This record gives sequence, structure tokens and C-alpha cells, in this order.
Amino acid sequence: MKVLIKGAGDLASGIGCRLHRCGFSVVMTDIAIPTTVRRTVAFSRAVYENTALVEDVEGVLCHNAEDIQAALIKDKVAVIVDETCEIRTIWKPDVVVDSILAKVNLGTSITDADIVIGVGPGFTAGNDCHVVVETKRGHNLGRCIWEGSAFPNTGVPGVIGGYDKERIIRATADGIFKGAVTIGTVVEKGQLVGYSGTEPVYALVGGVVRGLLQDGVPVHIGMKSGDIDPRGVVESCYTVSDKASAIGGGVLEAILNSKKKRIS
Repeated sequence: MKVLIKGAGDLASGIGCRLHRCGFSVVMTDIAIPTTVRRTVAFSRAVYENTALVEDVEGVLCHNAEDIQAALIKDKVAVIVDETCEIRTIWKPDVVVDSILAKVNLGTSITDADIVIGVGPGFTAGNDCHVVVETKRGHNLGRCIWEGSAFPNTGVPGVIGGYDKERIIRATADGIFKGAVTIGTVVEKGQLVGYSGTEPVYALVGGVVRGLLQDGVPVHIGMKSGDIDPRGVVESCYTVSDKASAIGGGVLEAILNSKKKRIS
């Protein structure tokens, strides 16, 4: 089956890895300047590095349908810059997964493919997609919702290591982001981690820098620019997260269950 995933950030990439390993042909779209912070486990990195390895799965940057076909033949995940998802009408996927995680639907329709899956809040099963997969940490993470919507966006990050808002690195001014540390660096509370233009950005909690924007991304004050994992396990920076794995499992279940229902 052909699966088109809208978005190529870390959660979308967790979905992409799981589906690729299960034998699906996977194409992922992203914007020209990705704003992914967990870049070490995101296929969006291919947009500016041409390739991106997420665990044992390689993604390659493609520019057209011919490039996509060549990538899939080589058993790669195809990544293409396509903000309006025009490739959908050319490649004609069996499944569309909207994992942009914009908290609102930016244009996905239930008629976009035989199976349309909305990831997180902003979608209603039976209205603009066939099934929604829950993204909120907790008991229902990764659960398939066949009627209704995911838990509404609260604006508060999930608790990790006893911290929620404090673990997020946010821009302190409008400008161009530049990191002062790298992903995998262990930092202390109050340590300099980057700059928003000329304004410094400091860590609000100690731990390992798990995510950080690439240098050169335009940011605005308050914009998420990275995250710190207070648990301090450096190896976790280079593997798909528990959250991404759970959501990937939910998407896989949604696809297979949809196929089962149609066969029966």
C-alpha cells in the first residue's frame, strides 16, 4: 500500500518508520524550512541534508514523482518539500496520514484517499477523516478514535521527568535562531542554549538537550525552539520516542482495521 504522510517531524517520522518496517511505501511531505526540534529522529532533516537516517530507516530528499519512485525502489522513505501536498494528486496514495500536528485541520479531506487518518486534535472521525489517533500522553495515547475527536490541545506540554513547560526551549525574541549547544548536550538550569537574533535563550531546567532548531530558522518570541529531557539519558536523543512509537502503532492499527472492515 502507498501511504502519504503530511509532515516529517519526529512524531510523523515515528509513524513513517513503523509503516516502512511493515512493508508500506512511504512518502512524507514538509515545508521548505522545517521547524522540527527533534531533528536527530526526524526525516525533515533530509530537506536540508538530502538524506536522514532515523534509527535503521533512511529517508531521501525527492523533487518529483520520478525521484519518489526511485527512492521507493531502493526501499527508502521519500521526503518532498510540498506544503500544499500537490503530490497527492500525482502519486495517488491508498492512505493519507495528516501528522502536521498543527492542532487544526489545514486542508485534509476525507476524500483525499481510501483511508484518511488525522493525528491529534483538529480532526473529527467521520467528518474530515476516517479515524483519529490520540496524541495526548496518558492512558489513551495512540488509541484509534472512530467517532469524534482527539483530546483538545491544552497548550501545556506533557510531563516528563516531573517538568512540563520548563523543559521547552522557547525563542526570547523575533529573529534568526542560532544554537549555542548541540542535541545530546547535558546542560544545567540557567545555561545558555541559543540565541533568538541577538537575545540569549537559557535553559529553564537541567537535563539533556533532546531537540533544537537548526541554525538559520526564523523564530518569533515564544516559538518552540527546542526541548530538554530532565531524565538526562543521552541515548534517547537518537531513537524514536515512546510517544512517537505509540502513535505509529495507532496509525498502523487504523490502516489494518480499515482494510479489515472493507474486506468484511
